[in-house]
This record gives sequence, C-alpha cells and structure tokens, in this order.
Amino acid sequence: MGSILAGLPSDAERTPPDALYEEPHWYACYTRARHEKQVEAVLRQRGFDSYLPRIPVLRQWKDRKKLVEFPLFPSYVFGRFTLRELHGVLTTPGLSTVVRANGYPTPIPEHDINNVRRFVDALSETGIEPEQGSFLAEGQWVKVLDGPFAGVEGMVIEQRGRKRVLVGVEAIGQGLEIDIETRLLKPIRR
Repeated sequence: MGSILAGLPSDAERTPPDALYEEPHWYACYTRARHEKQVEAVLRQRGFDSYLPRIPVLRQWKDRKKLVEFPLFPSYVFGRFTLRELHGVLTTPGLSTVVRANGYPTPIPEHDINNVRRFVDALSETGIEPEQGSFLAEGQWVKVLDGPFAGVEGMVIEQRGRKRVLVGVEAIGQGLEIDIETRLLKPIRR
C-alpha cells in the first residue's frame, strides 16, 4: 500500500499556508469555454481584482477585416483574492475551478502577472500574433489530446524544432516513439 501513496502529497503539503487566507494573491481561474469576459466582469462586480489578458487579432470576413480582441490564454482569467473568499469566487457563473497544486489553489507571483501585462502591451503595440505552445521539457510526462494518438501518454524525449517533440511511450517494456506537434500535448503528473 505504501507504493500506491508514494506519489501523493502528504497532509502537510495539502494544507495551504495561513498567509493565503489573510493576504490576497493572484490565482488562475479556469472558465467554461468562451466565458472569460463574463467571469472577469462578475469577479469585478463582486469586488475582486480580475485580469483577462486580451490581444488584438485581425480577422477576415467575406466583406471586411476587423480587429477583434481574444484572450491570450483561452479559458483562463486571473483573480486576486484570499482563500477566505474562495467560495465567492467559485460561485461565479461560468467559472469551473481555481487551478490547484498540492491539493489547494496555487498562488501566482505578482511579478508573473506583471510580466504577462508587459507581454500583452508589447503584443498590442507591435501587432504580432503569438503562437500558443505547451511549456514542455525533456523528461516531462504528457498526454496526447487530439488526433489518432488521443489519450496516449508518454515522456518527452527531445525537442525537435519549435513545434514538435519526440514522445516515447512505454508498452510491455518497449519504447515507442512518435513525432507530434506540441499543441496536441498536455503536461501531466505521473
């Protein structure tokens, strides 16, 4: 039984520090698809700081081109609150959950939020459209989200260029490798 529980965090690791109940911190709030603006507005109405990083993207319709703002991180809004206020946040319509690690919501450092703000400002000024990519490292476990390999789990063996990784898959003690686009991969804990 000890081997089953070996990878799980201990009770001490699952208990949030007291400071998270007393001082507001930034958290990543995961929303339902295309509910980011609604969640941001309701959080503000309820008195919470909220931030939805948006970038302008030029879209072509049959008769015209238009600059439209899209979320930089689809399905995510950042909220600033204490864990005492968590219930008020979780009851926000369109909000699914607050991102957690070690069994409790994970605070995001203020400097990371400020970095995202600077990034969005630079994108707005330059008009550059960023490409969404997974933050993957060699040795990291991933799951394939879409395509013929959907559901397959494996380890990142090596990065190949900007958009592809080589993933090794364990099966009956044999290593199998596939070359796959990073946009199809989701990091997982193993």
